[in-house]
Amino acid sequence: MGDILIVDDERDIRELISDILKDEGFETRLAGNSDEAMSAINSEPPGLMILDIWLKDSRMDGIDILKTVKRDNPDVPVVIISGHGNIEIAVAAIKQGAYDFIEKPFNIDQLLVVIRRAMETSRLRRENSELRRKDVTAAEMVGASPAYRALISQLDKVTKSNGRVMLTGAPGAGKEVAARYIHAHSNRANAPFITVGCASIEADRMEEVLFGREGPERGVEPGLLEQAHGGVIYFDEVADMPPGTQSKILRVLVDQQFQRLGGSDRVRVDLRVISSTNRNLAAEISAGRFRQELYHRLNVVPIDVPPLADRREDIPVLAEHFIALFHRTQGLPLRQLSLDAVALMQTMDWPGNVRQLRNLIERVLILGDGAGPIEVRDLPTGAENVTEEGRVVLSGTLATLPLREAREAFEREYLLTQINRFGGNISRTANFVGMERSALHRKLKSLGVVTSNKPGGRVAHIDDEMDEAEEGLLD
Repeated sequence: MGDILIVDDERDIRELISDILKDEGFETRLAGNSDEAMSAINSEPPGLMILDIWLKDSRMDGIDILKTVKRDNPDVPVVIISGHGNIEIAVAAIKQGAYDFIEKPFNIDQLLVVIRRAMETSRLRRENSELRRKDVTAAEMVGASPAYRALISQLDKVTKSNGRVMLTGAPGAGKEVAARYIHAHSNRANAPFITVGCASIEADRMEEVLFGREGPERGVEPGLLEQAHGGVIYFDEVADMPPGTQSKILRVLVDQQFQRLGGSDRVRVDLRVISSTNRNLAAEISAGRFRQELYHRLNVVPIDVPPLADRREDIPVLAEHFIALFHRTQGLPLRQLSLDAVALMQTMDWPGNVRQLRNLIERVLILGDGAGPIEVRDLPTGAENVTEEGRVVLSGTLATLPLREAREAFEREYLLTQINRFGGNISRTANFVGMERSALHRKLKSLGVVTSNKPGGRVAHIDDEMDEAEEGLLD
């Protein structure tokens, strides 16, 4: 499933596109009408379709073929082309699942960019589908953004080793999912994965829970370390581990053995250790709350799990993933997301990160009416900011500013949000907000908005020097 099926009733056009794609290293198949197109799809689904929306002498037009393909082969991306393009046709095609719409005569470079992006997206979705088919829900990593791909690249590098990994990141960002991903793709995948919730276990019970207990009355009660033998033990929020336990865990890491509480025999274990924290462990060490020796033992390979704010491009695919998950596990409605709802979610604040998004989707599915698309009105934030008449509700701060300052404050925040929504991509931002790229650059400069590199992508922020200059003018 890697070739490209070109469907167009004009022979010259489909052969021209085919020749260009072959020069770029792609394999192609050609179809001049709907019957040939459906026959080609049924014999072997293509990696991608380029589909003309108007097909002469055919039983089905492009939209009909698109509907059939997305019903039977949802993973096949479809790029619609048309010589009679208009907004209504483009919107209809996108609503039916088309990846993109290109009007004839098209720019070849533009077509190639769209094709490569569509096939990359399709590849990532197939990988995610393969994970779902393996029924390893807890280890599913979902996304396609640069920050997500950078994280997956780091995780893949450590899966085959036994090196200890320290996962850092904000609460709800997906640290345990990342830990389970490492386990599921390692040579210990068939062995146990045991989680130690350092923040949830009472301090006076921590050692019993970890090391187990033995005695004449109750016999041997294995602890979590023993249960994890041969597999992975995951210390969730390791900064919350009691200081007394830290020194004993350090000894386990050195000797790979320990004694049960009340016992005298040494228990040997073979463990891979993965830890996580949302705290600054250097500050915890300086404050005397975390042992430096243990930190160095655990922090062999540090990996940062990015917050949802750094991977806003993943919000639609994550939301769709949770909708399918809740449909499969709880029988909740399998609803679609409207484009407006997606846009709003990509601009919302997510202090609770992926966990907050998951909870929101579950709440919307439980409380929603029917199985229609999820609209802006179904989202909590939409109800708070827009009246029934469609008027935007001003925040208290914005309502107190003069018009010029209020306009600048709104433009600055709006453009910051949109740039970060599109992963720092100025071209996509300019296209969405309806500005020429050069005009957008000038506007950003006047507002003091700059972009800078972060691991996995670019983010926008306010120029600190401009902030200081403005404060100086106000003094």
